[in-house]
Order: sequence, then C-alpha cells, then structure tokens
Amino acid sequence: MAPSHFLDGFDLCDKVVNGVSIRFALAGEGPAILLLHGHPQTHIVWRKIATDLVQAGYTVVAADLRGYGDSDKVESHAPHHPYSKREMAKDQVRLMRALGHPRFTVVGHDRGGRVAHRMALDHPEAVDRLVVLDIAPTLTMYDRTDQDFATRYFWWFFLIQPEELPERMIGSDPEYFLRRHIGGQVKTPGAVSDDVMAEYLRCYRDPNTIHAICEDYRAAATIDLEHDRAD
Repeated sequence: MAPSHFLDGFDLCDKVVNGVSIRFALAGEGPAILLLHGHPQTHIVWRKIATDLVQAGYTVVAADLRGYGDSDKVESHAPHHPYSKREMAKDQVRLMRALGHPRFTVVGHDRGGRVAHRMALDHPEAVDRLVVLDIAPTLTMYDRTDQDFATRYFWWFFLIQPEELPERMIGSDPEYFLRRHIGGQVKTPGAVSDDVMAEYLRCYRDPNTIHAICEDYRAAATIDLEHDRAD
C-alpha cells in the first residue's frame, strides 16, 4: 500500500480478482460504498467527495475499472467479451467480496454507471443501493440515436470503429485527444487541475489503455447490447 496523492487519507492498493489486478483507493470504516469512474478518467475523479464520504461514516473503495488507470489491460478483440460490462462488473463484485463487503452501495459515473447498471442486474444480492450518474441504459441510448446525439457524442461511434483505426489516430497525439475530450465534457473552468490532467494523461499515453478503452466502447455496441436485450 501507498498513500494516494489525490484522495486525502486514502491508501492505494492492488488486488487480483476475476483474473485481473484492480487498482483501488481505500479509506474509512462503516458501510461500504464502491465508486466507479467514467471515461477518460480514473478513480481520482472522486477526489472532491471521497473524503467527505469517509467522514460521514463509510468505508470507501474508489476503483479503476479494468483497462483504465493502473488496473490490468486485458487482451481483447472481437467479440470484445473481456470488456463486456458483465466482466467489468464481476471484477468489482469480487473485489468488494475480497475486502469483506458482500453487500454494498455502488455509485457509478459514465462508464462506471454502465458497469454499475449491469452489476445490479447480474448481482442483485450484492447491490444494496445503486446510484448512476450521467447515463441512460446503453440499449436505450443506441435505440434512440439521432443526428444530434451522434454529433455531440461522436466518440461513441469513433471508438467502436474496427481495430486499429481509433487506436492509431488517438495514439498519434493522445494529449490533444484527451484535452479536447475533457474540455468538451467539463464546462467549469479549473475543475480539472493541472496535476489531475497530468495523471489522466500518464494513463492515456499507454497504447494498451487506448486499446482497452476502444474495446470498452466496442463491447458496449455489441455484446453489452446482447446482454441487455436478453434481460
């Protein structure tokens, strides 16, 4: 363990679950809350509220999803099963069990919200309470896609293009893509400080991370829809 530079009072830990190593920050005592980030962030996206949750009397686990941050980047190609939200949710459920929390609250933002949504469907015995931020169900989003959505959320359709087109294009200048992407999402000046941006960029410069992110989105447009329709 090592102290987190971004989440005050938290320790950084790694644990192998479901065949992958998951990086997470841990602090607190009491009922457990699992925090799951979105794209293109990592667990440090929760830095402004995580300590407040600890002070409110919770055990807080802020994890990097597989493929993101310092969690393992799993080899994946079509049909993208390793980055299905089913597998990503399984990682986190097994992590929480390994930490002694068979039932917990999960809060997911963006991609983490999609993982949390699938987690509630696949593991209702584990999810005590569910909070999803900034998502509607993936199947609903694709079924209702129109020109306005496709224009504003272009990366939904760019990142799912066949391997290695988006990987090579992003990899040619990952800093430009990352800054433009975050700048388009965050409308509050100064919300993402220079040190946080540098940390996101450290992770985003890894070609394995770029590929994993594309596989996450490819899975969302293929196998995840199959799982959602089956439900």
